[in-house]
Amino acid sequence: MEFRIADTFTESLSRLTAQEQKAAKTTAFDLQLNPASPGLSFHKLDRAKDANFWSVRVNADVRLIVHRTASSLLLVYVDHHDDAYKWAERRKIERHPTTGAMQLVEVRERIQEVEIVRPKEAAEPAPAPSSSAKPKLFDNLRKFELMAFGVPEEWVNDVRTATEDTLFDIIAHLPQEAQEALLKLAVGEKPEPPPPAPAEADPFAHPDAQRRFRVLTNVEELERALDYPWDKWAVFLHPSQAALVERSYSGPTRVSGSAGTGKTIVALHRAVHLARSNPHAQVLLTTFSRALANALRVRLVTLAGNESTIASRVMVKSLSAVGYDLYSHRFGKPNIAPPELIRELLTKAAVEVDGHKFSLHFLFGEWSDVVDAWQLKSWEAYRDVSRLGRKTRIGGKQREILWAIFERLRAGLSEKGAVTWADVFGRLAGDLAMGGRTPFDYAVVDEAQDLGVAEARFLGALAGDKSDGLFFAGDLGQRIFQQPFSWKALGLDVRGRSFTLRINYRTSHQIRIHADRLLPATVSDVDGNAEGRRGTVSMFDGPVPKVAVFSSQEKEQAAVGQWIKEQLRHGCRPHEIGVFVRSDPQLSRVRRALDLAGIAGSEPSEEGGSVEGAVTISTMHFAKGLEFRAVAVMGCDDEVIPLQERIESVADDADLEEVYDTERHLLYVACTRARDHLMVTGVEPASEFLDDFLNR
Repeated sequence: MEFRIADTFTESLSRLTAQEQKAAKTTAFDLQLNPASPGLSFHKLDRAKDANFWSVRVNADVRLIVHRTASSLLLVYVDHHDDAYKWAERRKIERHPTTGAMQLVEVRERIQEVEIVRPKEAAEPAPAPSSSAKPKLFDNLRKFELMAFGVPEEWVNDVRTATEDTLFDIIAHLPQEAQEALLKLAVGEKPEPPPPAPAEADPFAHPDAQRRFRVLTNVEELERALDYPWDKWAVFLHPSQAALVERSYSGPTRVSGSAGTGKTIVALHRAVHLARSNPHAQVLLTTFSRALANALRVRLVTLAGNESTIASRVMVKSLSAVGYDLYSHRFGKPNIAPPELIRELLTKAAVEVDGHKFSLHFLFGEWSDVVDAWQLKSWEAYRDVSRLGRKTRIGGKQREILWAIFERLRAGLSEKGAVTWADVFGRLAGDLAMGGRTPFDYAVVDEAQDLGVAEARFLGALAGDKSDGLFFAGDLGQRIFQQPFSWKALGLDVRGRSFTLRINYRTSHQIRIHADRLLPATVSDVDGNAEGRRGTVSMFDGPVPKVAVFSSQEKEQAAVGQWIKEQLRHGCRPHEIGVFVRSDPQLSRVRRALDLAGIAGSEPSEEGGSVEGAVTISTMHFAKGLEFRAVAVMGCDDEVIPLQERIESVADDADLEEVYDTERHLLYVACTRARDHLMVTGVEPASEFLDDFLNR
């Protein structure tokens, strides 16, 4: 007998108390081990529309709802007795007549039963009634066209009545594949309906069915599903995500997508998939910061923690930690030169070399982005380099002078026994290229948009030409740390193996469309690979973000403090709220707002998470990887974002464009940490970015 679990079961389990969850899990394990056990109390639901629905007693008040046939048992729902029965009486499990996917369908009886609930906008007047009815979004589509997208037959008429105001309320009653298709149609996309499955095909094996029903073959799989019921991603993947995770690739591969589309989830599943598929392989799962690596490690426990043979072969470390450890093992511990030492040596070398007027800022940028990044060790290499991304033209004589300065800098570093991070990764890459033993068979890289040149070269050497060796996940619109460069020039050619995720699970429709206005519709890398945001849809509705500009910091702080109190009053817990600012000097404004709200604040933990009982406060640079129900972004003033100090220090034309790009990316990252509620504030004169946020 096949034993399955539905995503509705894990959702309902998470709403029970800890004691009730423990009892429900025990009953679920008993069902998996022996569904015919005489100790299990089955009761047929006489009033249910689906004849295969049964209840199973957990305790005096809690019941499991199962779908039981001669060949299968499916865990569907769990709740208190009356609520569980009421839920089951309004559901049925059936094969969709057009797509062939097994669906859990809400029974449709009377049109009055569709409850239209609009998000509450605090302190905003109700809109004036419209003189004309909103147009129906899908009235031009015929029944068979809507059913081709997975709309259940009994819901077709309701879908055809949907307007812009009622769309999210109606689709909430539909299977997810139908929701996604209708959202795309509503924004002008033309999705292709999936080819119908053959009549003889198993409806549970359909890709759309597998996003909500999963066969569990052993106790470990069931244990993982029940230990983290709120983390649906650990068990149920979207078909497009599953295809990317399980596919075999002929070379380096990159998965992109805007914030909230599940890139990190795909990266995690990919690492575990590689370890499962290659029993003796060592897999590296890495990202650019220690906090993000810690967050990945926690999620890996969720995904594969009870499979010790898998988890032990997936190494989760920040890329700098990987480089440091490997370098230490092969060449001795590196003495990493801090930026202050680089500037000191550059200043000294610039004084010693005559005949130039280069500023220290220009020299530091030329060293960091060209000479050190590309590990140029000879005059000939520097003479011939294309200086990609640096627009200031430099003649032959000027290059000679610059090289004389950089030679002195290198000599100074050598004299102090210091190396740069680029030196570390460059030497490791050279060692691997010369046949040095690689410690990892595969590498999966999250937040890959913030890779540096030397790190990317190292990863290329680490995986070599091995199929499936390198898998990157990232979003060019969230690049905030590194100058763009050519991956292709380093042998990392992802053309033809670049894929974009377009279903947003984390951020409401309203927050996503406002945040997307901060970025171009399409962002391209140096090699011409384009990442588009068009066609991305959010799976839920929410209030429109609040944007407010105040005449003083005191008024801003009072308003944000009041907003935080409102979120707490409406059910948000403190750790579900985040407040971000551009830089450290603005953090005092956040602390004052929290004082006014009467709530404690805390910076993100080492694991990249929130502290129970406190609102998370941080600069935008450390917002990566964080998620909150509600987010306030404060201090969006003129000269704060974009930061005036960065603009004034520009010494190369390309740097000015880079400053504006990364400053926009920072604000985008901060805003997209919010799931349901977003407030963006500043003090007059406000940042120019707020106009784009509202009006583009």
